[in-house]
Amino acid sequence: MAGFSELIKNFDKTRGYVRDFFIYGCKVRSDFDRRSVRTYGDEKRRVESWMGDYMRYDDSVRGRSVSIAADSGHIPENPLYNAYCSKSFTDNDIRLHFFITDILCDGKSRTIKQVTDLLSEGYGHIFDEQTVRNKLREYAEEGIVSAEKRGKTMYYTLTPDRADEYICEYSGLADALRFFSETQDLGVIGNSILRTLGMKNDLFFIKHNYMIHTLEDILIPEILEAMDERQFVTLRTFSEESKRAGELPGSENRVVPLRILVSVQTGRRYLAAYIPGVKRFSAFRLDYIRSVEKSGECGSYDALKAKFVKALGRCFGVSFGMRRETGSVSPMKITVFADETKEPYIIERLEREKRCCTLEKSGEHLYTLTADVFDPNELMHWVKTFIGRIVSIEGGTDSIRRRFYRDIERMNKMYSGDENGHIQ
Repeated sequence: MAGFSELIKNFDKTRGYVRDFFIYGCKVRSDFDRRSVRTYGDEKRRVESWMGDYMRYDDSVRGRSVSIAADSGHIPENPLYNAYCSKSFTDNDIRLHFFITDILCDGKSRTIKQVTDLLSEGYGHIFDEQTVRNKLREYAEEGIVSAEKRGKTMYYTLTPDRADEYICEYSGLADALRFFSETQDLGVIGNSILRTLGMKNDLFFIKHNYMIHTLEDILIPEILEAMDERQFVTLRTFSEESKRAGELPGSENRVVPLRILVSVQTGRRYLAAYIPGVKRFSAFRLDYIRSVEKSGECGSYDALKAKFVKALGRCFGVSFGMRRETGSVSPMKITVFADETKEPYIIERLEREKRCCTLEKSGEHLYTLTADVFDPNELMHWVKTFIGRIVSIEGGTDSIRRRFYRDIERMNKMYSGDENGHIQ
């Protein structure tokens, strides 16, 4: 019987499990039906070993739910980085790593055949030439070795770049590394460099650090590379069933990646892309994406990028709605009451947060916001924060206006009580 190990071979499986059970924290053991109860126990112990003191246990009639609880403003390092340091390896992986770096440490360039022969002569280990080729190719992609083609033969050299040398050479680089190790985008890389150098972030604490999005960092390099190469990507997303019950295939979309968008309210990240199948732009939440795979060059990438930039001017948030062009629906006009003398901060907020909308004074203490956006629902979520000051809502669709007035009626029933009753 195989023993339990903290190391993992497939990060995607663990990423989905951490996401569903430990981040959202609403599932219990009985909700887990991927393979067996033992699998649940192994995954739970594995995450507990990574997270240490950041685990929280809540008991209910459904059972015990386990989640991660951490205040980012009081910890110097994102504990979820530990999940990236748990990949398993074979004995040959370890041997080849140290043997190859020892062979190439003299700075000379060598072919695959030369490296294979030295492995046999110098260390008494016989490796297949294809195994050595695969390992050198992997190290070339990761930047550990440099590959140079001379004629028809590939030569490999140990890269001269050393993080510890750069830290000593450039003043302030260590502090910059500490800071960027805790930023959202690819902070795991900065954290890995710190660990390699035996350093820790002991300077910067980020109060509103959206740590859970660290699990998406594994997707970012592939997406950015596809953008740079103007390629299609195939996205495999978590299905609705997988969110509730376990690891199921989910849906698949072939899209053109155009930009990564970040919400300033939640820190949630989205991939804005063009879907050729339906001929429209859309935004995919990164935490719902299981994997990303490049799937061919897009010849019209620049033209689509230009259309995207134009369409982005009609997005209040990240949603492109169902409208393909503007003009089919009249712009919405929301009039808000604000006293310029006593409440200048209201006007300042309208001006600061209006985004792609226009704001003008339409009367005494009245300001009208005009918005021609693809998805008015996103706009209305923000507009509702001015409840008590909204004078009128015009334009848009009937359904949007009806929903707004219906929400107001529901709030009135919920909070005003009966005619002679007390306020709830």
